[in-house]
Amino acid sequence: MIKKILTPLLLFNSILFAQQKASFSLQEAIEYSLKNSPSYLNADLDQKNAVFRKNEITGLGLPQVSGSIDLKDYISLPTSLIPAQFFGGPAGSFAPVKFGTKYNATAGFSASQLIFSSDYIIGLSAAKEYINLSKISVTRTKVDLTAQVSKAYYNVIINNQRKALLDANVARLKKIFEDTKIMNAQGFVEKIDVERIEVQYNNLITEQDKTGKLITLSENMLKFQMGYKISDEIALTDSLNINVEDQSILNPSKIDVSKRPDYQLLTAQQKLNELDVKRLKMGYLPTLAGYGSYQYNAQRQKFDFENTPQQPWFKIALIGATLNLNIFDGLQRHNQIQQAQITSKKMQNTIRNLEMSAELEASSASILYANAYSTMLYQKRNRELANHVYTVAQKKYEQGVGSNIELITAETSLKEADTNYLNSIFDMLVAKIDYQKATGTLIK
Repeated sequence: MIKKILTPLLLFNSILFAQQKASFSLQEAIEYSLKNSPSYLNADLDQKNAVFRKNEITGLGLPQVSGSIDLKDYISLPTSLIPAQFFGGPAGSFAPVKFGTKYNATAGFSASQLIFSSDYIIGLSAAKEYINLSKISVTRTKVDLTAQVSKAYYNVIINNQRKALLDANVARLKKIFEDTKIMNAQGFVEKIDVERIEVQYNNLITEQDKTGKLITLSENMLKFQMGYKISDEIALTDSLNINVEDQSILNPSKIDVSKRPDYQLLTAQQKLNELDVKRLKMGYLPTLAGYGSYQYNAQRQKFDFENTPQQPWFKIALIGATLNLNIFDGLQRHNQIQQAQITSKKMQNTIRNLEMSAELEASSASILYANAYSTMLYQKRNRELANHVYTVAQKKYEQGVGSNIELITAETSLKEADTNYLNSIFDMLVAKIDYQKATGTLIK
């Protein structure tokens, strides 16, 4: 009965676990991060916010209409002073009187329209540039995220490859260790030979354990970059397909700095700076706005606001225009213009500095990639040689014509060659990502 109950539960748990363990290629991991990474989602929200900001500024130039209803109950009517001689009093004196009714009501609407404003004209242009700025910011975040996810993805693959090689080395050395113990029991080798191999075997077991934990750490880093839940399982489907016969040395002379998002951000910011200078200069122009109001007013001694011939509502209507002129502001605007122009010139210098930095970054990344590529070729050859040396040493040892020291040395050299080869591949991949990022070609 217990078996019948537990078997479906265990099956359900295994299915649930399989569903949680998602598989990702590198491109799928990048696409997942663009949908789940908080940094990218915030950049996307900033872009949407910029659109609403532009619409807000646009609304300033549309008619502004408002309505109002005002009701007053004068608990004590306001007192006014009028000359007392109007009522036969002495000249030069004043008599306090109260005018008005206890209840007053006003209802109506008003409208205004901005006719001309230099700030509004420049503000519309600036709002469009701000949207462009936010779009470029999204692109820059996408580039940074793509680079981070790619490096983290490759790091997991490299560590898995390293773990697989270590597993093979452990299995290989374990067999040698077991065979050597048998040979020692039969008197063919000394105990010290067994101990040498045991030391090497224990070192490999320790490194194998460390590499396993390092895989977990690198996977967690990848999950973090992707916006993936740390506690969920993940599987990677891509492998390291390095075609060493196809040397692809990157050329830094082909760099187009305008493709870099950070360069685009600076140029967009420079346009905003230039618009700010233009806005301040046009601030000397007048501002013209029209307005109108249409209201009804009623005054009652009793709380009764019905519109009757005996107690009508009185109409109030008006239209007007306001022209504001900047005659003299103590040279404040002049000094603001000078400051804005200096800010614009500083941005020009910053852009020039980025152009030079981009060339340096591309050149450095190209050299690092070329070095990493050459190193990878040498390490691949060293790996082949180390594997051959180990095979020969193993055969000699099995035939009784070689020493275990020779075998251990060959095994150590093979492990180091494997590690160096994997490290050189990772360095080459990272250098290529850095080059593509420096030249603005990492994403299309």
